[in-house]
Amino acid sequence: MIETRLDDVENIFKDLRESFNSGTTKSLSWRKKQIEQLYKMCDEQKHVFASALNDDFHRPSFETLVFDCGSIRNECTHALNEIDEWVRDKKISDAFAFAMLDKYIHPEPLGIALIIGSWNYPYLVTLSPLVGAIAAGNCVILKPSELAPKSAAIMAAMVERYLDPSCVRVVLGGADHVQVLLKGDINKVFYTGSTAVGKIIMKAAAEKMIPVTLECGGKNPVYIADDANMEICAKRIAWGKAINCGQTCLAPDYILCSKTTENRIVPEIIKAWRQFYTDTPFNSESYCHIINNRHFERVKKLINQNKVVHGGETDSENNYIAPTIMTDVTENDDIMREEIFGPILPFITVNNEEEAIKFMNNRDKSLALYVFSSTKSLAQRIINSTSAGSTCVNDVIFQIAPPSLPFGGVGASGLGSYHGKYSFDTFSHQRTVVYAPNWTEPILSKRNPPYNPTITGLMEKLTKVHRNWFPMPRFNCFSMMFTVLALAVGISMTMNRMKDDKSKV
Repeated sequence: MIETRLDDVENIFKDLRESFNSGTTKSLSWRKKQIEQLYKMCDEQKHVFASALNDDFHRPSFETLVFDCGSIRNECTHALNEIDEWVRDKKISDAFAFAMLDKYIHPEPLGIALIIGSWNYPYLVTLSPLVGAIAAGNCVILKPSELAPKSAAIMAAMVERYLDPSCVRVVLGGADHVQVLLKGDINKVFYTGSTAVGKIIMKAAAEKMIPVTLECGGKNPVYIADDANMEICAKRIAWGKAINCGQTCLAPDYILCSKTTENRIVPEIIKAWRQFYTDTPFNSESYCHIINNRHFERVKKLINQNKVVHGGETDSENNYIAPTIMTDVTENDDIMREEIFGPILPFITVNNEEEAIKFMNNRDKSLALYVFSSTKSLAQRIINSTSAGSTCVNDVIFQIAPPSLPFGGVGASGLGSYHGKYSFDTFSHQRTVVYAPNWTEPILSKRNPPYNPTITGLMEKLTKVHRNWFPMPRFNCFSMMFTVLALAVGISMTMNRMKDDKSKV
Protein backbone atom coordinates (compact mmCIF):
# COMPACT_ATOMS: atom_id res chain seq x y z
CA MET A 1 0.00 0.00 0.00
CA ILE A 2 1.43 3.36 -1.04
CA GLU A 3 0.43 6.00 1.48
CA THR A 4 -1.00 9.35 0.42
CA ARG A 5 1.54 12.12 0.98
CA LEU A 6 0.44 14.26 3.94
CA ASP A 7 1.30 17.37 1.94
CA ASP A 8 -1.28 16.34 -0.67
CA VAL A 9 -4.18 16.22 1.78
CA GLU A 10 -4.64 19.99 1.79
CA ASN A 11 -4.92 20.01 -2.02
CA ILE A 12 -7.48 17.20 -1.86
CA PHE A 13 -9.64 19.31 0.44
CA LYS A 14 -9.22 22.31 -1.84
CA ASP A 15 -10.28 20.34 -4.93
CA LEU A 16 -13.29 18.80 -3.19
CA ARG A 17 -14.47 22.14 -1.81
CA GLU A 18 -14.25 23.64 -5.28
CA SER A 19 -16.27 20.74 -6.69
CA PHE A 20 -18.90 21.02 -3.98
CA ASN A 21 -19.26 24.78 -4.40
CA SER A 22 -19.75 24.27 -8.12
CA GLY A 23 -22.98 22.42 -7.39
CA THR A 24 -21.94 19.21 -9.16
CA THR A 25 -22.98 16.91 -6.35
CA LYS A 26 -26.39 18.53 -5.94
CA SER A 27 -27.47 17.23 -9.32
CA LEU A 28 -29.81 14.26 -8.90
CA SER A 29 -28.54 12.73 -12.14
CA TRP A 30 -24.95 12.93 -10.84
CA ARG A 31 -25.92 11.21 -7.61
CA LYS A 32 -27.72 8.39 -9.41
CA LYS A 33 -24.83 7.92 -11.82
CA GLN A 34 -22.29 7.61 -8.99
CA ILE A 35 -24.43 5.10 -7.11
CA GLU A 36 -24.84 3.08 -10.31
CA GLN A 37 -21.07 3.15 -10.76
CA LEU A 38 -20.54 2.03 -7.18
CA TYR A 39 -22.89 -0.91 -7.79
CA LYS A 40 -21.00 -1.73 -10.97
CA MET A 41 -17.65 -1.60 -9.13
CA CYS A 42 -18.81 -4.00 -6.40
CA ASP A 43 -20.18 -6.35 -9.03
CA GLU A 44 -17.39 -6.34 -11.60
CA GLN A 45 -14.51 -6.26 -9.11
CA LYS A 46 -15.95 -8.49 -6.37
CA HIS A 47 -13.45 -11.29 -6.97
CA VAL A 48 -10.57 -8.80 -6.95
CA PHE A 49 -11.85 -7.49 -3.62
CA ALA A 50 -12.21 -11.01 -2.25
CA SER A 51 -8.68 -11.96 -3.30
CA ALA A 52 -7.23 -8.89 -1.57
CA LEU A 53 -8.97 -9.70 1.70
CA ASN A 54 -7.87 -13.31 1.48
CA ASP A 55 -4.30 -12.03 1.24
CA ASP A 56 -4.84 -9.64 4.15
CA PHE A 57 -6.12 -12.21 6.68
CA HIS A 58 -7.15 -15.45 5.01
CA ARG A 59 -10.72 -14.32 4.66
CA PRO A 60 -12.92 -16.74 2.70
CA SER A 61 -14.19 -15.38 -0.61
CA PHE A 62 -17.77 -16.23 0.31
CA GLU A 63 -17.72 -13.78 3.21
CA THR A 64 -16.43 -10.92 1.05
CA LEU A 65 -18.75 -11.65 -1.87
CA VAL A 66 -21.88 -11.97 0.27
CA PHE A 67 -21.32 -9.85 3.37
CA ASP A 68 -19.40 -6.98 1.77
CA CYS A 69 -20.05 -6.74 -1.96
CA GLY A 70 -23.57 -8.16 -1.83
CA SER A 71 -24.65 -5.85 0.99
CA ILE A 72 -23.19 -2.79 -0.75
CA ARG A 73 -25.01 -3.65 -3.97
CA ASN A 74 -28.25 -3.97 -2.02
CA GLU A 75 -27.65 -0.53 -0.49
CA CYS A 76 -27.09 0.90 -3.97
CA THR A 77 -30.25 -0.66 -5.37
CA HIS A 78 -32.33 0.47 -2.40
CA ALA A 79 -30.98 4.02 -2.75
CA LEU A 80 -31.69 4.13 -6.48
CA ASN A 81 -35.24 2.91 -5.84
CA GLU A 82 -35.92 5.52 -3.15
CA ILE A 83 -33.72 8.54 -3.84
CA ASP A 84 -36.38 10.47 -5.75
CA GLU A 85 -38.51 10.41 -2.62
CA TRP A 86 -35.60 11.11 -0.26
CA VAL A 87 -34.50 14.33 -2.00
CA ARG A 88 -38.03 15.71 -2.37
CA ASP A 89 -39.01 18.63 -0.16
CA LYS A 90 -41.36 17.38 2.53
CA LYS A 91 -44.46 19.53 2.89
CA ILE A 92 -45.53 19.93 6.49
CA SER A 93 -49.12 20.26 7.60
CA ASP A 94 -49.51 21.67 11.04
CA ALA A 95 -51.76 22.76 13.82
CA PHE A 96 -54.41 25.40 13.19
CA ALA A 97 -52.31 28.19 14.69
CA PHE A 98 -49.65 27.99 11.96
CA ALA A 99 -51.75 26.74 9.07
CA MET A 100 -51.45 30.00 7.14
CA LEU A 101 -47.73 29.41 6.58
CA ASP A 102 -46.41 27.37 3.66
CA LYS A 103 -43.87 25.04 5.33
CA TYR A 104 -41.52 22.32 4.17
CA ILE A 105 -38.29 20.53 5.04
CA HIS A 106 -35.55 20.79 2.44
CA PRO A 107 -32.77 18.15 2.74
CA GLU A 108 -29.42 19.59 1.74
CA PRO A 109 -25.90 18.10 1.69
CA LEU A 110 -23.53 18.93 4.51
CA GLY A 111 -20.51 19.48 2.24
CA ILE A 112 -17.38 17.34 2.52
CA ALA A 113 -17.81 14.09 4.44
CA LEU A 114 -14.95 12.07 5.90
CA ILE A 115 -15.64 8.33 6.16
CA ILE A 116 -13.10 6.43 8.29
CA GLY A 117 -13.44 2.69 7.75
CA SER A 118 -12.41 -0.35 9.77
CA TRP A 119 -10.35 -3.39 8.74
CA ASN A 120 -12.71 -6.22 9.68
CA TYR A 121 -15.23 -5.58 6.87
CA PRO A 122 -13.23 -2.95 5.00
CA TYR A 123 -15.43 -2.64 1.92
CA LEU A 124 -18.76 -2.84 3.76
CA VAL A 125 -18.09 -0.29 6.49
CA THR A 126 -16.42 2.16 4.09
CA LEU A 127 -18.47 1.90 0.90
CA SER A 128 -21.90 1.30 2.46
CA PRO A 129 -22.01 4.73 4.16
CA LEU A 130 -20.60 6.17 0.93
CA VAL A 131 -23.93 5.32 -0.72
CA GLY A 132 -25.76 7.59 1.71
CA ALA A 133 -23.16 10.34 1.47
CA ILE A 134 -23.44 10.43 -2.32
CA ALA A 135 -27.24 10.16 -2.25
CA ALA A 136 -27.33 13.20 0.03
CA GLY A 137 -25.14 15.16 -2.42
CA ASN A 138 -21.81 15.38 -0.60
CA CYS A 139 -18.21 15.24 -1.67
CA VAL A 140 -16.44 12.45 0.18
CA ILE A 141 -13.01 11.45 1.45
CA LEU A 142 -12.63 7.74 2.19
CA LYS A 143 -10.00 6.64 4.70
CA PRO A 144 -9.82 2.81 4.68
CA SER A 145 -7.96 1.01 7.44
CA GLU A 146 -4.23 0.54 6.98
CA LEU A 147 -4.46 -2.79 8.86
CA ALA A 148 -5.89 -4.43 5.73
CA PRO A 149 -3.39 -2.87 3.30
CA LYS A 150 -4.13 -4.85 0.14
CA SER A 151 -7.88 -4.27 0.32
CA ALA A 152 -7.25 -0.57 1.04
CA ALA A 153 -5.00 -0.23 -2.01
CA ILE A 154 -7.52 -2.04 -4.23
CA MET A 155 -10.31 0.18 -2.93
CA ALA A 156 -8.34 3.31 -3.77
CA ALA A 157 -7.60 2.12 -7.29
CA MET A 158 -11.17 1.07 -8.01
CA VAL A 159 -12.80 4.17 -6.55
CA GLU A 160 -10.59 6.31 -8.77
CA ARG A 161 -11.51 4.18 -11.79
CA TYR A 162 -15.28 3.99 -11.25
CA LEU A 163 -16.30 7.16 -9.39
CA ASP A 164 -15.94 10.87 -10.06
CA PRO A 165 -12.43 11.74 -8.74
CA SER A 166 -13.33 15.42 -8.50
CA CYS A 167 -15.88 14.58 -5.78
CA VAL A 168 -14.82 11.27 -4.21
CA ARG A 169 -11.24 10.63 -3.08
CA VAL A 170 -9.40 7.96 -1.09
CA VAL A 171 -6.61 8.76 1.37
CA LEU A 172 -4.29 5.89 2.31
CA GLY A 173 -2.31 5.94 5.52
CA GLY A 174 -2.39 5.50 9.27
CA ALA A 175 -3.10 7.51 12.41
CA ASP A 176 -1.07 10.51 11.21
CA HIS A 177 -3.30 10.80 8.16
CA VAL A 178 -6.44 10.64 10.30
CA GLN A 179 -5.15 13.50 12.46
CA VAL A 180 -4.45 15.64 9.40
CA LEU A 181 -7.85 14.82 7.90
CA LEU A 182 -9.67 15.77 11.09
CA LYS A 183 -8.01 19.18 10.97
CA GLY A 184 -9.11 19.72 7.38
CA ASP A 185 -12.08 21.40 5.75
CA ILE A 186 -14.72 18.78 6.57
CA ASN A 187 -18.42 19.03 7.45
CA LYS A 188 -19.15 15.50 8.66
CA VAL A 189 -17.20 12.61 10.19
CA PHE A 190 -18.40 9.02 9.93
CA TYR A 191 -16.25 6.56 11.87
CA THR A 192 -16.37 2.79 12.31
CA GLY A 193 -14.06 1.19 14.86
CA SER A 194 -13.35 0.88 18.56
CA THR A 195 -15.03 2.92 21.27
CA ALA A 196 -11.67 4.20 22.50
CA VAL A 197 -10.73 5.68 19.12
CA GLY A 198 -14.31 6.87 18.65
CA LYS A 199 -13.92 9.10 21.70
CA ILE A 200 -10.77 10.62 20.19
CA ILE A 201 -12.57 11.23 16.89
CA MET A 202 -15.51 12.84 18.66
CA LYS A 203 -13.27 15.11 20.72
CA ALA A 204 -11.43 16.31 17.61
CA ALA A 205 -14.70 16.93 15.76
CA ALA A 206 -16.14 18.84 18.72
CA GLU A 207 -13.35 21.40 18.43
CA LYS A 208 -14.77 22.39 15.04
CA MET A 209 -18.47 21.74 15.76
CA ILE A 210 -18.51 18.95 13.16
CA PRO A 211 -21.35 16.41 13.41
CA VAL A 212 -20.21 12.82 13.89
CA THR A 213 -21.60 9.33 13.48
CA LEU A 214 -19.74 6.70 15.50
CA GLU A 215 -20.26 3.02 14.77
CA CYS A 216 -18.39 1.24 17.53
CA GLY A 217 -18.86 -2.13 19.20
CA GLY A 218 -19.18 -3.70 22.60
CA LYS A 219 -19.85 -6.98 24.34
CA ASN A 220 -23.01 -8.27 22.67
CA PRO A 221 -24.88 -10.59 25.07
CA VAL A 222 -26.91 -13.66 24.12
CA TYR A 223 -29.59 -14.96 26.42
CA ILE A 224 -30.72 -18.54 25.72
CA ALA A 225 -33.95 -19.52 27.44
CA ASP A 226 -34.53 -23.11 28.49
CA ASP A 227 -37.33 -23.44 25.90
CA ALA A 228 -35.14 -22.45 22.91
CA ASN A 229 -34.69 -24.85 20.00
CA MET A 230 -31.17 -25.99 20.86
CA GLU A 231 -30.19 -27.38 17.47
CA ILE A 232 -31.22 -24.27 15.54
CA CYS A 233 -29.90 -21.96 18.24
CA ALA A 234 -26.52 -23.70 18.25
CA LYS A 235 -26.08 -23.51 14.47
CA ARG A 236 -26.91 -19.83 14.35
CA ILE A 237 -24.65 -18.89 17.26
CA ALA A 238 -21.84 -21.07 15.88
CA TRP A 239 -22.18 -19.30 12.54
CA GLY A 240 -22.32 -15.77 13.96
CA LYS A 241 -19.41 -16.29 16.33
CA ALA A 242 -16.99 -17.84 13.84
CA ILE A 243 -17.59 -15.91 10.60
CA ASN A 244 -14.68 -13.55 9.97
CA CYS A 245 -12.99 -15.37 12.90
CA GLY A 246 -15.24 -13.54 15.34
CA GLN A 247 -13.99 -10.15 14.13
CA THR A 248 -17.49 -8.78 13.68
CA CYS A 249 -18.91 -5.88 15.68
CA LEU A 250 -22.31 -7.64 15.83
CA ALA A 251 -20.92 -11.06 16.75
CA PRO A 252 -22.25 -12.78 19.89
CA ASP A 253 -19.75 -11.91 22.60
CA TYR A 254 -20.89 -14.06 25.53
CA ILE A 255 -23.73 -16.42 26.47
CA LEU A 256 -26.09 -16.14 29.43
CA CYS A 257 -28.10 -19.28 30.19
CA SER A 258 -28.92 -21.82 32.86
CA LYS A 259 -26.52 -24.68 33.59
CA THR A 260 -29.06 -27.11 32.14
CA THR A 261 -29.20 -25.19 28.87
CA GLU A 262 -25.41 -24.88 28.78
CA ASN A 263 -25.04 -28.65 29.06
CA ARG A 264 -27.50 -29.12 26.19
CA ILE A 265 -26.23 -26.46 23.79
CA VAL A 266 -22.42 -26.70 24.09
CA PRO A 267 -22.29 -30.11 22.34
CA GLU A 268 -24.57 -28.73 19.62
CA ILE A 269 -22.31 -25.74 18.97
CA ILE A 270 -19.27 -28.01 18.79
CA LYS A 271 -21.15 -30.25 16.38
CA ALA A 272 -22.03 -27.26 14.19
CA TRP A 273 -18.44 -26.00 14.10
CA ARG A 274 -17.25 -29.43 13.03
CA GLN A 275 -19.80 -29.43 10.24
CA PHE A 276 -18.68 -25.95 9.16
CA TYR A 277 -14.90 -26.30 9.45
CA THR A 278 -14.16 -30.03 10.03
CA ASP A 279 -12.14 -31.16 13.06
CA THR A 280 -9.19 -29.04 11.89
CA PRO A 281 -10.38 -25.49 11.16
CA PHE A 282 -6.78 -24.49 10.46
CA ASN A 283 -6.98 -26.37 7.15
CA SER A 284 -10.42 -25.06 6.25
CA GLU A 285 -10.71 -22.56 3.41
CA SER A 286 -13.98 -21.44 5.01
CA TYR A 287 -12.33 -20.26 8.23
CA CYS A 288 -10.77 -16.82 8.55
CA HIS A 289 -7.71 -15.86 10.63
CA ILE A 290 -6.96 -12.96 12.98
CA ILE A 291 -5.97 -9.75 11.16
CA ASN A 292 -2.42 -9.44 12.52
CA ASN A 293 -0.06 -10.62 15.25
CA ARG A 294 -0.85 -7.77 17.64
CA HIS A 295 -4.55 -8.64 17.66
CA PHE A 296 -3.69 -12.34 17.77
CA GLU A 297 -1.70 -11.87 20.97
CA ARG A 298 -4.46 -9.78 22.52
CA VAL A 299 -7.16 -12.40 21.83
CA LYS A 300 -4.90 -15.29 22.84
CA LYS A 301 -4.37 -13.74 26.29
CA LEU A 302 -8.12 -13.83 26.87
CA ILE A 303 -8.17 -17.63 26.72
CA ASN A 304 -8.12 -19.34 30.10
CA GLN A 305 -7.10 -22.89 29.23
CA ASN A 306 -8.47 -24.13 32.58
CA LYS A 307 -11.96 -23.16 31.41
CA VAL A 308 -11.72 -24.30 27.79
CA VAL A 309 -14.08 -27.17 26.91
CA HIS A 310 -13.49 -26.98 23.16
CA GLY A 311 -10.82 -25.49 20.93
CA GLY A 312 -8.15 -23.28 22.42
CA GLU A 313 -5.52 -24.14 19.77
CA THR A 314 -3.43 -21.23 18.45
CA ASP A 315 -0.70 -20.66 15.84
CA SER A 316 1.15 -17.35 16.07
CA GLU A 317 2.88 -17.79 12.72
CA ASN A 318 -0.46 -17.81 10.91
CA ASN A 319 -2.45 -15.67 13.40
CA TYR A 320 -4.75 -18.65 13.87
CA ILE A 321 -7.09 -19.21 16.81
CA ALA A 322 -9.50 -22.12 16.74
CA PRO A 323 -13.20 -21.70 17.55
CA THR A 324 -13.17 -21.94 21.33
CA ILE A 325 -15.73 -22.41 24.12
CA MET A 326 -15.09 -21.48 27.74
CA THR A 327 -17.45 -22.37 30.60
CA ASP A 328 -17.69 -21.42 34.27
CA VAL A 329 -16.79 -17.86 33.28
CA THR A 330 -17.47 -15.04 35.73
CA GLU A 331 -17.79 -11.32 35.19
CA ASN A 332 -14.33 -10.87 36.78
CA ASP A 333 -12.50 -12.99 34.19
CA ASP A 334 -10.23 -11.20 31.72
CA ILE A 335 -12.44 -12.23 28.81
CA MET A 336 -15.32 -10.21 30.28
CA ARG A 337 -13.31 -7.00 30.62
CA GLU A 338 -13.23 -6.08 26.93
CA GLU A 339 -14.85 -6.85 23.60
CA ILE A 340 -13.44 -10.20 22.47
CA PHE A 341 -13.40 -9.61 18.70
CA GLY A 342 -12.24 -13.16 18.17
CA PRO A 343 -13.58 -16.75 18.00
CA ILE A 344 -13.92 -17.34 21.75
CA LEU A 345 -17.36 -17.99 23.22
CA PRO A 346 -17.63 -17.72 27.04
CA PHE A 347 -20.62 -19.08 28.98
CA ILE A 348 -21.92 -17.42 32.13
CA THR A 349 -24.56 -19.23 34.18
CA VAL A 350 -27.77 -17.47 35.25
CA ASN A 351 -30.89 -19.03 36.71
CA ASN A 352 -33.49 -17.10 34.72
CA GLU A 353 -34.17 -14.09 32.54
CA GLU A 354 -34.37 -11.76 35.56
CA GLU A 355 -30.74 -12.51 36.41
CA ALA A 356 -29.79 -12.11 32.75
CA ILE A 357 -31.49 -8.72 32.53
CA LYS A 358 -29.75 -7.54 35.69
CA PHE A 359 -26.37 -8.73 34.40
CA MET A 360 -26.82 -6.94 31.05
CA ASN A 361 -28.07 -3.71 32.62
CA ASN A 362 -25.01 -3.53 34.87
CA ARG A 363 -22.75 -3.26 31.81
CA ASP A 364 -22.29 -0.73 29.00
CA LYS A 365 -25.01 -0.72 26.37
CA SER A 366 -24.09 -3.10 23.58
CA LEU A 367 -24.32 -2.75 19.82
CA ALA A 368 -26.55 -5.83 19.71
CA LEU A 369 -28.50 -8.05 22.06
CA TYR A 370 -29.68 -11.54 21.14
CA VAL A 371 -32.47 -13.63 22.63
CA PHE A 372 -33.26 -17.27 21.86
CA SER A 373 -36.64 -18.44 23.08
CA SER A 374 -39.82 -20.09 21.84
CA THR A 375 -41.84 -17.65 23.97
CA LYS A 376 -42.33 -14.30 22.28
CA SER A 377 -43.49 -12.61 25.50
CA LEU A 378 -40.22 -13.57 27.20
CA ALA A 379 -38.20 -12.03 24.37
CA GLN A 380 -40.37 -8.92 24.48
CA ARG A 381 -39.84 -8.60 28.22
CA ILE A 382 -36.06 -8.63 27.77
CA ILE A 383 -36.32 -6.05 24.98
CA ASN A 384 -38.46 -3.77 27.14
CA SER A 385 -36.15 -4.16 30.15
CA THR A 386 -32.82 -3.49 28.43
CA SER A 387 -31.20 -1.13 25.94
CA ALA A 388 -29.02 -1.97 22.94
CA GLY A 389 -28.25 -0.69 19.47
CA SER A 390 -30.31 -3.51 17.94
CA THR A 391 -31.89 -6.82 18.88
CA CYS A 392 -32.45 -10.04 16.98
CA VAL A 393 -34.62 -12.83 18.35
CA ASN A 394 -33.73 -16.44 17.47
CA ASP A 395 -30.87 -15.40 15.19
CA VAL A 396 -27.71 -13.28 15.23
CA ILE A 397 -26.32 -10.49 13.04
CA PHE A 398 -29.20 -10.80 10.55
CA GLN A 399 -30.77 -7.54 11.75
CA ILE A 400 -28.13 -5.67 9.76
CA ALA A 401 -29.26 -7.14 6.43
CA PRO A 402 -32.45 -5.20 5.50
CA PRO A 403 -31.40 -1.83 4.00
CA SER A 404 -34.65 -0.27 5.22
CA LEU A 405 -33.70 -0.70 8.90
CA PRO A 406 -31.34 1.64 10.80
CA PHE A 407 -28.03 0.28 12.04
CA GLY A 408 -26.23 1.98 14.90
CA GLY A 409 -25.24 1.86 18.52
CA VAL A 410 -26.31 3.53 21.72
CA GLY A 411 -24.18 4.79 24.58
CA ALA A 412 -20.66 3.35 24.44
CA SER A 413 -21.53 1.26 21.36
CA GLY A 414 -22.03 4.22 19.08
CA LEU A 415 -23.78 7.43 18.10
CA GLY A 416 -26.16 7.83 15.18
CA SER A 417 -27.30 5.30 12.60
CA TYR A 418 -27.22 4.55 8.89
CA HIS A 419 -28.45 2.27 6.07
CA GLY A 420 -31.02 3.30 3.48
CA LYS A 421 -32.92 6.48 4.30
CA TYR A 422 -31.06 6.67 7.61
CA SER A 423 -27.77 7.01 5.69
CA PHE A 424 -29.26 9.78 3.58
CA ASP A 425 -30.42 11.60 6.71
CA THR A 426 -27.05 11.07 8.43
CA PHE A 427 -25.27 12.95 5.66
CA SER A 428 -27.96 15.63 5.21
CA HIS A 429 -29.08 18.76 6.96
CA GLN A 430 -32.85 18.93 7.31
CA ARG A 431 -33.39 22.58 6.46
CA THR A 432 -36.61 24.25 7.58
CA VAL A 433 -38.18 26.56 4.98
CA VAL A 434 -41.25 28.71 5.70
CA TYR A 435 -43.08 31.02 3.31
CA ALA A 436 -45.25 33.65 4.94
CA PRO A 437 -47.69 34.87 2.25
CA ASN A 438 -48.31 38.59 1.94
CA TRP A 439 -52.03 38.08 2.27
CA THR A 440 -51.46 37.09 5.91
CA GLU A 441 -50.37 40.63 6.78
CA PRO A 442 -53.72 41.67 8.30
CA ILE A 443 -53.20 38.91 10.85
CA LEU A 444 -49.42 38.92 11.30
CA SER A 445 -49.28 42.70 11.67
CA LYS A 446 -51.13 42.37 14.95
CA ARG A 447 -47.88 41.12 16.53
CA ASN A 448 -46.26 44.51 15.93
CA PRO A 449 -45.77 47.12 18.68
CA PRO A 450 -47.17 49.08 20.33
CA TYR A 451 -48.69 46.30 22.44
CA ASN A 452 -51.91 46.43 24.41
CA PRO A 453 -53.72 43.85 26.53
CA THR A 454 -56.48 43.20 24.01
CA ILE A 455 -54.12 42.45 21.11
CA THR A 456 -51.86 40.41 23.42
CA GLY A 457 -54.78 38.22 24.45
CA LEU A 458 -55.90 37.83 20.84
CA MET A 459 -52.45 36.81 19.60
CA GLU A 460 -52.05 34.34 22.46
CA LYS A 461 -55.25 32.63 21.37
CA LEU A 462 -54.38 32.67 17.65
CA THR A 463 -50.90 31.17 18.12
CA LYS A 464 -51.81 28.58 20.73
CA VAL A 465 -51.43 24.92 19.74
CA HIS A 466 -54.22 22.81 21.22
CA ARG A 467 -54.28 19.17 22.24
CA ASN A 468 -56.05 16.86 19.81
CA TRP A 469 -58.46 14.99 22.02
CA PHE A 470 -59.89 13.33 18.93
CA PRO A 471 -58.22 12.61 15.58
CA MET A 472 -58.07 15.94 13.79
CA PRO A 473 -57.20 16.80 10.19
CA ARG A 474 -53.95 18.63 9.56
CA PHE A 475 -54.13 21.99 7.85
CA ASN A 476 -52.09 23.59 5.11
CA CYS A 477 -52.02 26.89 3.32
CA PHE A 478 -54.60 26.03 0.68
CA SER A 479 -57.13 24.28 2.87
CA MET A 480 -57.07 27.23 5.25
CA MET A 481 -58.35 29.92 2.91
CA PHE A 482 -61.85 29.81 4.28
CA THR A 483 -60.59 29.65 7.87
CA VAL A 484 -58.31 32.64 7.38
CA LEU A 485 -61.15 34.66 5.94
CA ALA A 486 -63.15 33.80 9.01
CA LEU A 487 -60.24 34.89 11.19
CA ALA A 488 -59.98 38.16 9.29
CA VAL A 489 -63.65 38.82 9.92
CA GLY A 490 -63.15 38.02 13.60
CA ILE A 491 -60.19 40.37 13.88
CA SER A 492 -62.08 43.09 12.07
CA MET A 493 -64.97 42.74 14.50
CA THR A 494 -62.56 42.91 17.42
CA MET A 495 -60.95 46.05 16.08
CA ASN A 496 -64.33 47.68 15.53
CA ARG A 497 -65.29 46.79 19.10
CA MET A 498 -62.08 48.42 20.33
CA LYS A 499 -62.89 51.57 18.38
CA ASP A 500 -66.37 51.64 19.87
CA ASP A 501 -64.90 51.27 23.36
CA LYS A 502 -62.54 54.19 22.73
CA SER A 503 -65.37 56.40 21.38
CA LYS A 504 -67.44 55.67 24.49
CA VAL A 505 -64.57 56.78 26.63
